[in-house]
Amino acid sequence: MFYADYHTHSDFSSDSDTPMEENIKRAMSIGLKEIAVTDHIDFDYPDPEFPFLFDYKPYSDEIERLRKIYGEKITIAKGVEIGIQPHVIGSINKFVENNQFDFIIASTHVVQDGYDLCVNDFFEGKTKDEAYCQYFEEVLHNVENYDFFNVYGHIDFINRYGNYTDKTIDYSRFRYLTDKILSALIEKQKGIEINTSGYRYGAGGPHPGFALIKRYRELGGKIITVGSDTHKPEHLAYKFDEAYRMLKEAGFDKIAVFRDRKPVYIKLF
Repeated sequence: MFYADYHTHSDFSSDSDTPMEENIKRAMSIGLKEIAVTDHIDFDYPDPEFPFLFDYKPYSDEIERLRKIYGEKITIAKGVEIGIQPHVIGSINKFVENNQFDFIIASTHVVQDGYDLCVNDFFEGKTKDEAYCQYFEEVLHNVENYDFFNVYGHIDFINRYGNYTDKTIDYSRFRYLTDKILSALIEKQKGIEINTSGYRYGAGGPHPGFALIKRYRELGGKIITVGSDTHKPEHLAYKFDEAYRMLKEAGFDKIAVFRDRKPVYIKLF
């Protein structure tokens, strides 16, 4: 049985038109015990068609309404996915300090000079190694300098984008960076997620790939969540059978869920 989907989006995210309640009903129908609602906050996102901002009060009120209706059948964690850009850290910190969340995902969607990774402009004139290296350098900077989050989301999703014939990541080429990233997360008691959207986006596996999942465990990492990054109800818990297999093979027997920003470990195997 799959326990929890800890990365989901509803129509509070500007790239989804799914009512939050539809995700909750779907989660119950497939036997999930928990779901984390993690809609987007991306201050100063470069594409005006996707502002990726929501008002906290109606967001929180909707989660509380659904808890009253469905709370005896499923635990609903109040989460958020926040995109990091160094120049908006003041806005991020104010948002987090002023609002209550059970769980916060940090993600890198936009890199230096305002390049949106889903637009090929960032990749122009760069070899794949150069582009991927810059991405991991920025993730490392974010992990080392900011503390507002609980897990880092889809930590290697750079391989989802770019106009390269082969987008796969040879992790050995970036280990001097990825080891620093994972070690810094562990030292700061932050976690990673297994984000299964990579299967849907043609990455051939989750974000991150198994090599980084295993390496995080080898370095002493314990905090790990599993999320579908769904924007549609039918994608809830997508490929979680593969994610759970990877967890076990990497040496994990527990996943983390969160209460008021603190991890609670659920034994799976």
